[in-house]
Amino acid sequence: MSRPIRVGITHGEINGVGYEVILKALAEEGMTDICTPVLFGYYSVAEKCRKQLGLEDMKIQRASSASAAPDGKISVVEVGREAPEITPGNPTPETGASAVAALEMAVNALQDGAVDVLVTAPICKENVQGEGFNFPGHTEFLENRIGDGAKVRMILFDDFVRVALVSTHLPISKVAAAVTPESVRDAIDSLNISLKRDFGIVRPRIAVLSLNPHAGDGGLLGSEEKEIISPVIEACREDGIIVFGPFAADGFFALGDYRKFDGIVAMYHDQGLAPFKTLAGERGVNFTAGLPFVRTSPDHGTAFPIAWKGMADATSMREAIYKAIDIFRRREIYDEASANPLRKFVSDKPDKGERQERMPRKDKQDGNGDNNRNDSGKGENKTGEGEPLETEI
Repeated sequence: MSRPIRVGITHGEINGVGYEVILKALAEEGMTDICTPVLFGYYSVAEKCRKQLGLEDMKIQRASSASAAPDGKISVVEVGREAPEITPGNPTPETGASAVAALEMAVNALQDGAVDVLVTAPICKENVQGEGFNFPGHTEFLENRIGDGAKVRMILFDDFVRVALVSTHLPISKVAAAVTPESVRDAIDSLNISLKRDFGIVRPRIAVLSLNPHAGDGGLLGSEEKEIISPVIEACREDGIIVFGPFAADGFFALGDYRKFDGIVAMYHDQGLAPFKTLAGERGVNFTAGLPFVRTSPDHGTAFPIAWKGMADATSMREAIYKAIDIFRRREIYDEASANPLRKFVSDKPDKGERQERMPRKDKQDGNGDNNRNDSGKGENKTGEGEPLETEI
């Protein structure tokens, strides 16, 4: 781009650690050299937090709108005339409403092109419920708010592990019913596409976890693996996706098998996120795949017990900003490269009277037959169910 990427940041719940992790992240040396941060919140609250943190060199300014925010500066777009009272650790109806207002303004700015990517600070999900927000979290709100049939996918990732979820914010009593052939297939498909477009992996290898302990133990502990998950995996393989499983989740993470794959599909929230957060620590990032724009967030919550005490670790917020920029750039590269793909050549003879461009068959050249066709994705699971295939990526 001819200008720095404009990062829209929502302030989240004021009485949590949102402002602290935002300002600490923006204080990173060189941050404003690579992006233009636009904070949707309150200038007075940002200044109060800045002074409390002792960030004397940080300069924050007001902007009348996101489009008016100058490049290379930290700007605040006011989401209301007067900031709610700050009561650290104790959310109020006013702070909940201001969190929703910031999110609405940020999405409008994205759709208008005033900002390029969105990074959201944590909200108190219970406190934001109301007429303008009736969703379990940011992910579901954004899916509904876009209104163009977008099917989004929550992906938690760091530099080494990427976990997508079949079901997200559901009570555990409803998880099994949510694991259907359609939902599992959608999760695999969306992760496969995102790994290519958003993470720059040409031929991603995907692992799928089981729903039941020990992958169902042959049906003794549940039938979902045999009746739902395994058939979907086989169908995906037939379509050229490099996917394996279902793996029992405990052994998969305990034995380090997650290192062999580019992405992991977990059946429910804690199955994927508990081990992920243990592995990623403070460097984890939440990404909403499937949206027409890039949205990330830190993978932690409001942290009310330490709010406004200067104790919050800003690593995850900082990573969320950096990763949003990285994904935005990868999407540009991928979309440009795939906009005009090379024409396909056919090897079969044309029908009489037709003229088609042809390429000589590989097996006609070297006599090795189909043994050379190792990049179609089909038949690549010959090593057995759940076994990784030695494939050059």
